[in-house]
Amino acid sequence: MIEFENLNRLNAPFFESYQKSFAETLQSGWFIMGKKVENFEKEFANFLGTKECVGVASGLDALMLALKTFDFEKNSEIIVPSNTYIATILAILQNHLQPILVEPDIKTYNIDPKRIEEKISNRTKAILPVHLYGKSCDMKPIMEIAAKYDLKVIEDCAQSHGGKYFGQMTGTFGDFGAFSFYPTKNLGALGDGGAIVSSNEKIAEKVRTLRNYGSKVKYYNELIGFNSRLDEIQAGFLSEKLKFLTQINEHKRSLAKLYFENLKNDFVKPIFDENYYDVYHIFNIRHPKRNELREYLLKNEIKTEIHYPVAPHKQTAMQGILLGEYPISEEIHNTTLSLPISFFHTKDDIFRVIEVLNKF
Repeated sequence: MIEFENLNRLNAPFFESYQKSFAETLQSGWFIMGKKVENFEKEFANFLGTKECVGVASGLDALMLALKTFDFEKNSEIIVPSNTYIATILAILQNHLQPILVEPDIKTYNIDPKRIEEKISNRTKAILPVHLYGKSCDMKPIMEIAAKYDLKVIEDCAQSHGGKYFGQMTGTFGDFGAFSFYPTKNLGALGDGGAIVSSNEKIAEKVRTLRNYGSKVKYYNELIGFNSRLDEIQAGFLSEKLKFLTQINEHKRSLAKLYFENLKNDFVKPIFDENYYDVYHIFNIRHPKRNELREYLLKNEIKTEIHYPVAPHKQTAMQGILLGEYPISEEIHNTTLSLPISFFHTKDDIFRVIEVLNKF
């Protein structure tokens, strides 16, 4: 059986360093907001080439706190892609703001910059581009639109650790970059975790205060804050894995190359552009008989996933909230299929997947 993901096999190369890091934390007796978190924040900021990194409890919290920092008026509008994962939408709603959905480019699956301006109103305060599947959004026109209308930009980088756009890291274009360290990510922890990055020291400091009960000094609270802190143990694991992130990304890119070169054109493959350094958190194809294809692969002992089966505006929780029709998003959600492309997969694994797919 070729598994879609196996977290034991994925993390096996790092077990020894994880155990050493865990032992250090255990023996230190310091488990929250200690040296491990401080070190990882510095290391991740250096990796991305940004000034500030603030560790938080999850990717959702990273988005929520980034939006919270600006204190937007209630019901202000936030531009967001119509095919994003639900967490992006939830972060907007939890701040009592209104998501305004913009259709993606059918080739890149990322928000279509050409469709953004038509959705901007006098209530629009920010654009929240999502670097889906590990491919950067087309950031140049997005940043130009943001400058034209004086909008904030919060990048959802939950799937794009180390991804680049014309040589610049995702997460470093806007006011904030929000990352998730969910275990399946290219830079994944062994539990939940997230981070917010920025080169604006002032707003980064506000995030630090918000994540810790609104407090800079213990027992003295300046803001109405939250408890959203990256765990000390997880920070240690992330520091160890960060040393290998480039290797992880390069391995996944080499597997993606096999799909590109050998998979029949019966399947819609991701678009490739040499100006984008894609990190393939997910390698998805599209096919009109997606469900039949998935069953066929499973019968041939190949597991796959669907990212994602239901468009946000079709979710039960979003009825009466996300209004309108989004046919491009629905087309993607109805036809997409994610193929195996983990750090533990070998080239032989991928050639087997290709062999079976090409017989469908």
